[in-house]
Amino acid sequence: MADTTLTWLGHSAFRLDTAGGKRIYVDPFLNGNPTCPEGERDPERADVVALTHGHGDHVGDTVAIAQKHGSTVVAIVELSHWLGTQGVDGAKLPGPNKGGTVDVDGVKFTLTVAFHSGSGPDGSYVGEPSGLIVETEDGKTLYFAGDTCMFGDMALIARVYKPDLSILPIGDHYTMGPREAAVALELLQAKRCVPCHWGTFPVLTGTPAELQKLAPNVKVEQIEPGESVTV
Repeated sequence: MADTTLTWLGHSAFRLDTAGGKRIYVDPFLNGNPTCPEGERDPERADVVALTHGHGDHVGDTVAIAQKHGSTVVAIVELSHWLGTQGVDGAKLPGPNKGGTVDVDGVKFTLTVAFHSGSGPDGSYVGEPSGLIVETEDGKTLYFAGDTCMFGDMALIARVYKPDLSILPIGDHYTMGPREAAVALELLQAKRCVPCHWGTFPVLTGTPAELQKLAPNVKVEQIEPGESVTV
């Protein structure tokens, strides 16, 4: 069986290629994302799209991807309903809520708590923001925190899900910066972290190097858009 790999596409967009051959996009803000590599802006296939929340820089190209590839879209129930009104096939919208898990061909998706504001790209109500736990067919577990600030119940996420890889925002201003992210890694008992939501726009000033200084016992994967890590 091949490795499960995670590719950063800039901002909070990721492509996850599982050991079982599934291709999953998380928060696929591709077109309009100034840091997304040109060759990654038109996915050749997508089995699943998973969303943490409804902001435009996370929903991104979800509708176009789902319509082109018939992708299942995992998003909180209200956001799923909104996506259905935008042309995503309702049969491909399982619509879980926080604490709920859905299994898509052997890959499990669970929504967790996240703390920040939220709305749809058009300003409509699309449910509360969430984090996302993805468990692949080979038992690897990833935690995508979304745009959250640090919060104490990350310790419960560690206790229940034991993520192998934590994907945290570090840009500051709209999300937590490196100082809060370092504490989040402590709460998560993390050994490895992929930072995101940094470097896209000038206001996002946090850097992986700063996080690594504050969390010396964690391997901070300092990758650039288009680069991958093995989970």
